[in-house]
Amino acid sequence: MKAPATRLDETFARLRARGERALVAYLMAGDPSLAETRRLVIEAERRGADVIELGVAFSDPIADGPVIQRAGSRALAGGTTLPRVLEMVSTLRGQVSVPLVLMTYYNPVLAFGLKSFARTAADAGADGVIVPDLPYEECEPLRAETEPAGLDLIQLVAPTSTPARVKTIARLSRGFVYVVSLTGTTGERRELPKDLDVQIRTLRRVSTTPVCVGFGVSTPEQVGAVGKIADGVAVGSAIVRTIEAHTGTPALVEKVGEFIAMLKHPLRARSSAGFARAIEGGATEERAARRATTVGRGAKPPSET
Repeated sequence: MKAPATRLDETFARLRARGERALVAYLMAGDPSLAETRRLVIEAERRGADVIELGVAFSDPIADGPVIQRAGSRALAGGTTLPRVLEMVSTLRGQVSVPLVLMTYYNPVLAFGLKSFARTAADAGADGVIVPDLPYEECEPLRAETEPAGLDLIQLVAPTSTPARVKTIARLSRGFVYVVSLTGTTGERRELPKDLDVQIRTLRRVSTTPVCVGFGVSTPEQVGAVGKIADGVAVGSAIVRTIEAHTGTPALVEKVGEFIAMLKHPLRARSSAGFARAIEGGATEERAARRATTVGRGAKPPSET
């Protein structure tokens, strides 16, 4: 018997019918506060985000680059915990219609209890969960709880994954397959990997599940380029850096919303300059995107590599 369509399934089907690609916007829950995160989620949906990832801060974030690590530290210092994030999701579910996906390390989920986590997250209105430090070989105990609860367990495919591994991961993943575009941690990069299209083609041959690309995608041009070959594009560090730059100012929500609208535009209009150009650098567009994340002339530009 075929499982009923989830909110993620419906979102990707609707976008595909319109010829659009999904913008998956990442926010660290609790940075700068849970109240501000709620405002940012509502604004992100209003400005074009199709899926919103909510990061759950953890003390040992092995997959995160410096920008998201700093955001996680701020969230932890402010008292953010997994239970409080789930409470926020429950409040948000009545205010937004976009899919909400939790991105958390496995330790907080284990501490919460696998069954309790899956049921509480689903009841709160979360649509999926990504656990970057949980390989598919070890995911069965969690998957046994998320599937009956109706919570999509989204798997990650790395550049180093073998074809056989890619096929298995694609079969197990629900909602979408998250393609990690590069080795290493999250963070902005000047160029996209030259073999990214090969990664996507490998997945397309073995699965019809939507494919989203993340890690290292940060500028509108890069987003548009990836949107030509994938079903969705996940942007994290560049959005979190914008939050960091404007925290404490009245313009925080507006500036983040403006940047999200910039990122969504090439996916909506299909007007990106093309994959090859982004591979070669796109320095002019990168500088324009950097300016959008700064407070003023003296602000520090993105430098994460």
